[in-house]
Amino acid sequence: MAFPRVMTADEAAALVPDGAVVTVSSSSGLGCPDAVLAAIGRRFDASGHPRGLTTLHPIAAGDMWGIKGIDHIAKEGLLAKVLGGSYPSGPSSATPPAIWQMVSGNAIPCYNIPSGILFDMHRDAAAHRPGVLTKVGLDTFVDPDREGCAMNAKAAAEPVVRKVEFAGDTWLFFPAVVPKVAIIRATTADERGNLSYEHEGGYLGPLDQALAVRNNGGVVIAQVKRLAQAGTLKPHDVLVPGILVDAIVVAPDQMQTTQTVYEPAISGEVFRPLSSFEVPAFDVSKVIARRVARELRRGDAVNIGFGISANVPRILIEEGRHGDVTWVIEQGAVGGVPLIDFQFGCASNAECIVPSPYQFTYFQGGGFDASLLSFLQIDREGCVNVSKLGVRPHVTAGAGGFVDITARARRIVFSGFFSAAADLAIEDGALAIRREGKVKKLVNAVEHVTFSGRRAVAQGQDVTYITERCVLRLTRDGIVVTEIAPGVNLERDVLAQAEFPLIVPQPPAPMDPALFRPEPIGLTLREGRA
Repeated sequence: MAFPRVMTADEAAALVPDGAVVTVSSSSGLGCPDAVLAAIGRRFDASGHPRGLTTLHPIAAGDMWGIKGIDHIAKEGLLAKVLGGSYPSGPSSATPPAIWQMVSGNAIPCYNIPSGILFDMHRDAAAHRPGVLTKVGLDTFVDPDREGCAMNAKAAAEPVVRKVEFAGDTWLFFPAVVPKVAIIRATTADERGNLSYEHEGGYLGPLDQALAVRNNGGVVIAQVKRLAQAGTLKPHDVLVPGILVDAIVVAPDQMQTTQTVYEPAISGEVFRPLSSFEVPAFDVSKVIARRVARELRRGDAVNIGFGISANVPRILIEEGRHGDVTWVIEQGAVGGVPLIDFQFGCASNAECIVPSPYQFTYFQGGGFDASLLSFLQIDREGCVNVSKLGVRPHVTAGAGGFVDITARARRIVFSGFFSAAADLAIEDGALAIRREGKVKKLVNAVEHVTFSGRRAVAQGQDVTYITERCVLRLTRDGIVVTEIAPGVNLERDVLAQAEFPLIVPQPPAPMDPALFRPEPIGLTLREGRA
C-alpha cells in the first residue's frame, strides 16, 4: 500500500463513492470528524455526489450545540440508510435535527442498533465472519418480535436482525455490514499516518472501524488536529497504525467535545483537585441522587448513565467517599469523575481510557457490579423506556449503549421523577407535592422496551427504581413499594399515580430523613463482593 496523503477536507470528500457504506467514529461532539462530514455535504450540494450512502454510527455523530455531525449529510439523495447506536438529541423547544426529520418523515430506513452490537459488527466484518450472534437485546425493541431496531416504516420493511436457534438456544443474529469508507478522528497524525489521541476524551472505536474498512479494500480518512514528523510518535501512544490510513485531513480548530474547544483534564493531561468539582445544589434531584448512592457498595465497578444518576459521583465527593467505587462509562473512561451536561461521556482524573468496543465487551458479559441509569417510563412488568418519546423524538438520543449495559448487569438502579412536570419542593425535611405531574411515568405498557423486566426476572437481576417519593423493587410478583418519602401519602401520591397496581405487602419503610435536609448525609458504603 502507498503511504497516506495529506489533503484538504474537500479532497477527502471526493474519495467517497456513490452507494458506499460509510462508518463514522464519534460520540456526539466527542471525537466527531466534523470537517470531513461538512465537506461531504458541500460536495453533494455542488455536484449531487456522493449519492445513496449507508452510514454506520456506533454512537451519535454530532450534537445540537454547534457540531452538526450527521446533519451535514442528512440530505435527500445523499443518505440512503442509517444504522446508529444513537442520534443527536436536545431540548424539545429546539428545531429537530435534519436527521430526525428524515427519521420521523420516513424518508429513509433508519435503525437504532445497540452501540456494542454495532462495534461487534465491525469486528466481524473485519474478520470476514458472517455476523453477530448475541443475546443482547432479547425481548427489547431490538428483538424482531418487537421492532427489530426499526425506527420507521421503511426500516421495518428491511430487517437488519433476525431470531435464530443455535446450539439449543435462542439468539439474535445481525448479519455483518461491510463498510467501504471509514471517517475517524485523532489528535495527531505523523507523516506515515500513525494516529495518537493525546487531546481526546476517549478513543471510541476507530481501530475497529479502520480494520473493517482496510480488510475489505476500502478507504480510511483520518481527521486530525495537527501533523507530526514521521518517527516522532511513541509507539505505545499510537492507537491506529498508519498501515490502516489512506488520507489525512488537518483540522486545527476541531473541538474536543460539545461546547469544549480543549480542556486538558478531559484527556488526562492534568488532574483536577476534587474541590474543583461543583456539587449539586440541594433540591429534589439531589435527594434522588443521594438515595441512589445508598445502593452502592465499597469496591464496586459502577457504570453510570445520563440524567439524575450522573450526579451520584459528585454526591460521593461531597460525602468524602470518592474512590470507594470505580466509575466505568461506555466512551471508555475507567475511574476518575464522570463529567456532566455538555461534557457527558468524558471523565476527569480517569485511571484508564480503553477503546469503547472493549468497554462494551465488559458490559455485555456482565463483568461489572452495578449500573445507575435513568427512566422515561416503567410498566407493570418492570420494563423501562429511555429510547423513545413519540411526541418529541429528538429529546432522546435512542438507546446508545443502554441495552448492552443492562443485558447482564448484576444490579441496576433506575432513577427519575415519579411523574412528569410535577411541582415539587422540600419543606421542613419532607417532600411537598404542590401540583401533581401532568403525565404518568408508571404506565401499563411502555412506548419502547429498552429494558425488559420480564427477562431481568428470568435472569435473576437485582433491579431497583428510585424516585423522589418512593423506592420500588422488581420481583417475580411485580413491582413492590419498599420505601416512602416523608410528606408523601401512599394512596394519593404513589398508588393513585401509577396506571397499574403496585404491591405493598407491608407498610413501606420511611426513606432516611437525612436525604431531605441540605447538610451531608454521612454516607457510608457497605463492603462489596469478595
